[in-house]
Amino acid sequence: MEIRSAREIWDAALGELQVQISRSNYRTWLEKTAGLEYQNDHFVVSVPNTFIAEYLDRNQRSLIEKTLIHLTSSPEIQVAFQVNGRYHNSSNGHTEDPGLLPPALPGATQFNSKYVFDSFIVGDSNRLAYAAAQSVATNPGRIYNPLYIYGGVGLGKTHLLHAIAHLARSRHIQVIYISAEQFTNEFVSAVRQKKMEAFNLRYRQAGMLLIDDIHFISGKKQTEESFFHTFNALHDANRQIVITGDLPPKAITLLDKRLRSRFEWGLVADIQPPDLETRQAILQAKARQKEINITRDVLEFIAGQGQQNIRELEGLLNRVTAFAQLFNSPPTLELATHSIANIGSRESEIDSGTPGLIINAVTHSFNLKPGDLKSSQRDKETSLARRFAMYLLRQENGCSLAQVGALLGNRDPSSVTNACKKLSAELNNNKSLKRRLVEIQKIIKSGTKHLTP
Repeated sequence: MEIRSAREIWDAALGELQVQISRSNYRTWLEKTAGLEYQNDHFVVSVPNTFIAEYLDRNQRSLIEKTLIHLTSSPEIQVAFQVNGRYHNSSNGHTEDPGLLPPALPGATQFNSKYVFDSFIVGDSNRLAYAAAQSVATNPGRIYNPLYIYGGVGLGKTHLLHAIAHLARSRHIQVIYISAEQFTNEFVSAVRQKKMEAFNLRYRQAGMLLIDDIHFISGKKQTEESFFHTFNALHDANRQIVITGDLPPKAITLLDKRLRSRFEWGLVADIQPPDLETRQAILQAKARQKEINITRDVLEFIAGQGQQNIRELEGLLNRVTAFAQLFNSPPTLELATHSIANIGSRESEIDSGTPGLIINAVTHSFNLKPGDLKSSQRDKETSLARRFAMYLLRQENGCSLAQVGALLGNRDPSSVTNACKKLSAELNNNKSLKRRLVEIQKIIKSGTKHLTP
């Protein structure tokens, strides 16, 4: 069947890409892109700024082109990224200064209108976190202060933060919602520009502070010190603080002990992956939100794929519906089976950064076996290879610290952090290691699957 517009092709591509990469990478680099033009094997993607254009051009071009080739059956397709009428394409040597990117405005966060309490699907895996979030939104500063919610990627932590914000703002409470990374960036900027007084005033007089991915500040001593005093000022004033992270406070070993202790003052609530029944309910709700007419048997089939990350689950739903729209066909069980099964058959082909391929590429370079990286061996060569694997799993695949640790012998997330920091420092001072990194990245991007030491 004939594929139509660039917009429809790109919507289908996003459905695939959302399944293939991490939630944070998708939200940061792809969520606000659009298909702009497709003609003579030339596909143009519209992006919001030069920073995103440069990142996609350097790091995701191969993955995007392979995805588009599959969808269009055009083996020669080439992608370009367009910002404000200008192209960003490394093949023609044109780049734009990422410094032109306008700075984020403090307090400019737009809360997702879909992320409210009524749209959050409650199951045994998240009941405590949901109830606690409702409690602090209704009675801020009086119960569970702080509220600390932790769990894996894509399980609903951000949804709950936005839901709290919506309810609090409806009661005219001044809410600041920010990621720990953005807090760090603003802190560094304030120090550099000698505007710490304004920075402190902004955060320490907030009516409610919601901070996402707190693990990002661990090990950053000055940022931790600033947040420590911000936390104390808000807590002393009975202002509600809600924090999310991948791990419980005591498991973030690089985090300042004073902060770990304070994060446990109120309530620590976890969110676990949803069971099959909850996954089905989530998909039904997503279909209603998107006004998608899809039968129960198709939703049950998608839910049965074992995706325990809600983002990935929604990605599968998006993929099925995008294919249905693309080919003017209803989202039948046959179409769903074909489109989802196709992911498995092409997984290594599409995603050049899969964990298995990264580990194989590293062990090939060091003449080791994958099992060596998971072992307790601590000789110089094996330790260096393990650091490379950890670094690349974080950089190329967006794996969380816990995921990297699990892939490499169930190592503690703090050891992953230390290994990545150590290799990053080594790469800055060692040209030989830089060359090895480039060689391994070439192997990964080539998609070579069966490597032998």
